[in-house]
Amino acid sequence: MKRNILYFVILTFFTYSCNQGKYVAVEVDNPVFKENTAFLSAEDLTLDKFDALKQKYQLDTVIMGETDELKRILLLRHWIKKSIAIEDFKDDYSGDGYPERILDAALGGEGFHCGHFMVVQNAIMNAYGYVTRCIGAGPGQQGFPDGHHGINEIWLNDYNKWFLSDAKYDHHFEKDGIPLSALEVREEFLKNKAKDIVMVKGPERTPIEYDPEMERTKESFARTYTWIEWDTYTDRYSSWPDFRTMLNMYEDTYAKNHTWIWDGKPHWAYGTEYLNLVDNRDAIEWTPNTIKAEVQIEEDIAKVKLYSHTPNLKEYQMKTSPSGQWQKVDEQPTIQLTEETHELAFRTLNLAGVSGPEYTILLKKEY
Repeated sequence: MKRNILYFVILTFFTYSCNQGKYVAVEVDNPVFKENTAFLSAEDLTLDKFDALKQKYQLDTVIMGETDELKRILLLRHWIKKSIAIEDFKDDYSGDGYPERILDAALGGEGFHCGHFMVVQNAIMNAYGYVTRCIGAGPGQQGFPDGHHGINEIWLNDYNKWFLSDAKYDHHFEKDGIPLSALEVREEFLKNKAKDIVMVKGPERTPIEYDPEMERTKESFARTYTWIEWDTYTDRYSSWPDFRTMLNMYEDTYAKNHTWIWDGKPHWAYGTEYLNLVDNRDAIEWTPNTIKAEVQIEEDIAKVKLYSHTPNLKEYQMKTSPSGQWQKVDEQPTIQLTEETHELAFRTLNLAGVSGPEYTILLKKEY
């Protein structure tokens, strides 16, 4: 009789334990995280100059009512284009590199070149929390129009990628409706002279093969990105006029076998302390605001460790269901597991109120 009772107790305990099950993490297709190893510093949004810039030019009115991230960026870019006239090759320009001084002179009728459009766009986009960096580019080939072009790349949280944004011409390039980075444009040009991509203009993203304003074709614009340099220090507006000069250049096979020709001779930075050659493409196209996470499950407790490289990070946020509300969490939250399935979403939020791409952790109980 005692033996039967013991057998019943053991069987009951075994059955109960099996029915309890255990939680496991299910693989989810999350945004790709790429570490920042090649860029130094970031704009400091705690400085008063960022809010002052928005207020002085009443920039909130430019994007009023618009919630789509890309459309907001394109509306701001279009405002820059409308506000500054193009005037290349002058002997002297007003502004001394300050966005406000450039804009004041431009609104007074003075024209400017691409580098001025670049620094203005950099300041305005960063003021709204959109991570933006300054880059220079050029065709760099003998037998083609020489020159150097200043533009920006802006991080798109909704697309989890960089895109090339040209404020001087109010255009960018897309493929299958996806805005392209500078390296992606370069890749498409070197492949087949940009035949598979589209150049789009303005907030409406109107496809154009030829820009009558500059009397140039899509191919001609794309050729500009044969060679590209990125500011290593990305705090141009915060630190100006004490901005430090250092350039990152992507060193792939093409770059190793060719020389960037600028003004009829090799680029000035070759062989100097101001050039940093980067052979890892992911280092160039690192992913701001994007989360990498580790999860450890101990019975009905999930311990999460969050990591990101988010300039001006305000906080991490979490919601516990697709329809749930975002709540502030620390970088190592602990979650009590009570349901058969838990879908946990995380994101970064910066000081300007811009949120990064969502990162999902899916936990299910297995029996």
